[in-house]
Amino acid sequence: MNALERPQPRCDAWAANASHSNVRYRLQAEAEPDTLCRVLNLFALQFLTPHTVHVRQQDDWLDIEVGIGGLSWHRAEVIAQKLRNLVCVADVSLENLARLELAVI
Repeated sequence: MNALERPQPRCDAWAANASHSNVRYRLQAEAEPDTLCRVLNLFALQFLTPHTVHVRQQDDWLDIEVGIGGLSWHRAEVIAQKLRNLVCVADVSLENLARLELAVI
């Protein structure tokens, strides 16, 4: 692989024909120095780049929001489950932004 080549995003073999949408993950995680790296690494391992990341510390907790597009709902749920499996993560919720936008219109 050439250093200038970007790998192609992984396809979702379980939902190849499913529509893709924008999703938002909301997490509450321990405010430790490596927490944000652990969370974002799950996306990086699948060659996914979030379009938004917001982090706010409140006492011993981090409130994290990650927005990402181009995922099938199945793949988004799989990633949410992987986030829940991180020891430092206390809570994960997942929202389909396309559905929220339709509800607002």
